[in-house]
Amino acid sequence: MKAWHKEVIRVHYKDTDQMGVVHHGNYVNLFEIGRTEWMRHAGIPYSKMEDMGLLLPVMDLNINYQKSARYDDLLVIYTKVSNFSKVRLQFDYEARLIPNNDSQGEIADTPTGELLAQGSTVHMWVTRDWKPARIDRFAPEVYALFQEA
Repeated sequence: MKAWHKEVIRVHYKDTDQMGVVHHGNYVNLFEIGRTEWMRHAGIPYSKMEDMGLLLPVMDLNINYQKSARYDDLLVIYTKVSNFSKVRLQFDYEARLIPNNDSQGEIADTPTGELLAQGSTVHMWVTRDWKPARIDRFAPEVYALFQEA
């Protein structure tokens, strides 16, 4: 799982503070956008997963801030799965500043742009009644997609 999914996002005014800087808490939202788009691109949109009776709550979140993003900056959120098992899943993220003319391809071998923040989330597969679910047994087709990704 070396390839990164690439999602380009423009910073909106609503996401900044009075100084025009992206509020640190908004990086959690950016990472969530990256994760949901990674899953959509892999063929497992959250809506399909939830229709199957699966949930993927966050168990751990880690963010390391390097530099601030500002209003109207063009960012790219790189997302990849760095570790997965039959019950857990870890995503890694990088938020980077890019020029306005950067290409918007969906996959990249190496992140480009100026690093703003990097982080990770750990998730656990659970059923709608919040019981752990072994993905290989509960949804083998989803497990196969992660093995291929």
